[in-house]
Amino acid sequence: MKKILNNPDSYVDEMLDGLCLAHPHLYAQTQPRVITRAGGTTAGKVGIVTGGGSGHLPIFTGYVGKGLLDGAAIGNVFASPSAEQMATTMKLCDSGAGILRLYGNYGGDVMNFDMAGEMVEIEHNITSTTVLLTDDVASAGPEEADKRRGVAGMVYAFKAAGAKAEEMADLAEVTRIAQKTADNCRSIGMALTPCTIPQSATATFEIAENEMEMGMGIHGEPGIWRDTLKTADEIVDEMVRRLLADMPVTAGERVSVLVNSLGATPPEELYIMYRRVKAAFDALGVEIIMPLIGRYATSMEMAGATITICKLDDEVEALLAAPAHCAFWSV
Repeated sequence: MKKILNNPDSYVDEMLDGLCLAHPHLYAQTQPRVITRAGGTTAGKVGIVTGGGSGHLPIFTGYVGKGLLDGAAIGNVFASPSAEQMATTMKLCDSGAGILRLYGNYGGDVMNFDMAGEMVEIEHNITSTTVLLTDDVASAGPEEADKRRGVAGMVYAFKAAGAKAEEMADLAEVTRIAQKTADNCRSIGMALTPCTIPQSATATFEIAENEMEMGMGIHGEPGIWRDTLKTADEIVDEMVRRLLADMPVTAGERVSVLVNSLGATPPEELYIMYRRVKAAFDALGVEIIMPLIGRYATSMEMAGATITICKLDDEVEALLAAPAHCAFWSV
C-alpha cells in the first residue's frame, strides 16, 4: 500500500503539526502529542479529555473544540498514548471544576488513563471521572458488554457531554450525561479491505477481492463472519438487525443514526446504505433525528463502514442540537 509520508516514525508528529497549522484558531499543541483548544480553558468549566491511537481521524484529536472536547492525548498509529501524555492533557484542560476522561474501551488506553488519573490527583489535586464507550456489539455478547470495544458511539458521547459542560454543569452532571449517552449507543462495522500502519508497511489483515467481513474492528480485529460480498441492502439489513437485537427500539421512539466511512468508502456508498437504514426505521415507526453520514471515525484507508444508533430522549436530543465546532464537524 502506497502512502504519502516522509519518515514513518515522524508520521504522527507531522500530522499533528499540519493539523495545528491548518486550524490555529481551533487546535494548539504546547506539549508533544497533546492537543488542546487554541483558546485555552474556560474558568470553572469541566474539562473533557480523550485519548487513543492515531489513524482514526476525526477521532480522537479532531473533536477538540467548543461544545465538544477540551483536549486529546495522541499515541502512535493504533497505539495508546502514554500515561504521562494523558496526565499532561488533564493538567492543561483543568480549570478547577474537574476532568471527565471519555474514551474507548481498549486495554492500553484504560491502563494508562487510570494511571494518569492517579498521577494528577496525587500531584495536582485534580478530581477526575471516567466514562468508557463500549458500543461495538460485535466485540462481545450482551452478557459481557463491559468487554466491548468503543467505536463511533464516541462521537455522540463527545457531543452530549461537551454541550453539558458548556452549560457550566458540574462534573457529576457532565459524567452522568456522558454515561447516559454511551449507554444508549450501539455500533457495528463491516470491512472490505485492510489498512496499512506506516511503521510496519504491511496490511493489518488479508481478505480476498470478492469477500467482506461483518463485525470487523477498527484495528482489524476479527469479526463475526467472512464471506462473499453481499449487496448494500443485504449488508445494511444484517447490521440493523444485529443492532436492534441488542438495543430494541419501538414505534414512537427517536434515534440518531451515524453511517460512517472507515476511510476509503466514499459518500455515495454511505448514502446508499443510509437510504436502507431510513427505510428500516420508517417501517418500525421510529423517527431519525440529525442523521450523520460521512467520515466521523476512521481506520486509516480501510474500506468499509460502521452504523451507530443513539437512542434519544428530550435531554440528549437537545444536547446534540447545541452549538459545537471543530475542524471536522459543526452544529
